[in-house]
Amino acid sequence: MAFSDAPICRTCGVQQDRESEVCPVCADDRQYVGWKGQRWTTVAELASRGHRGVVREEVPGLYGVGTEPQTAIGQRALLVPGEGGNVMWDCVSHIDDATVDAVRAQGGISAIAISHPHFFGSMVEWSEAFGGVPIYVHEADREWVRRSGNVEFWTGDTREILPGRTLVNCGVHFPGGAVLHWAGGRALCTGDIVMVVMDRRWVSFMYSYPNLIPEHPETIARALRLVEPFDFDTIYGGWWGRVLTGDAKARLLASAARYNEHIGH
Repeated sequence: MAFSDAPICRTCGVQQDRESEVCPVCADDRQYVGWKGQRWTTVAELASRGHRGVVREEVPGLYGVGTEPQTAIGQRALLVPGEGGNVMWDCVSHIDDATVDAVRAQGGISAIAISHPHFFGSMVEWSEAFGGVPIYVHEADREWVRRSGNVEFWTGDTREILPGRTLVNCGVHFPGGAVLHWAGGRALCTGDIVMVVMDRRWVSFMYSYPNLIPEHPETIARALRLVEPFDFDTIYGGWWGRVLTGDAKARLLASAARYNEHIGH
């Protein structure tokens, strides 16, 4: 399969329609320009440097898609199953034929949904590899989309994109910051809109993770109100192993209370 030579920012991992002096995603307060300055790569160059895709179970019945060695910020995507096919939740920068074949072996991709701009990756490449499936990005994050092929902007607080897979616009980290409720798995897939931290009994919330800017408590309170109607017992974060299992809704509320206490709110 032929992949495009569109440039990918080495720091944030977002594929874009053209190179620029500074990646717009990285120039924002929530990210940063690499210490060695702005650098670009391509899918082909990543392969030549030894990067390969990997598809493996995160937990039984739920597969992740990542890259080894990792690229950019190192996230992995998820293939969230259900009626109508898999939703690819979030995305990665690298794509290759072997990884596409491995995803097809797990049922392919019927839709792609993205939590926020840092996880756009090479979403257009992934969409085209599976016949141009729609890529769901919240309208509030439209300005950050650097390649727009097959992107469907959604609005409002929630959107069911396939049966049992519902996007919720929490607005944490970015105005369009979204999580995915997976009814069949009684789970929230959150990227780092809700961050499963190293002590996996807890989550946290940030406006900027690399620059350590906390999220506003009213934004977090709105997010909690929006996810409250949904049934979930697990939270899947954006990296391998970042999974909070058991009593996840209560742990989410406790984490928000702890956060507010420590910022003096």
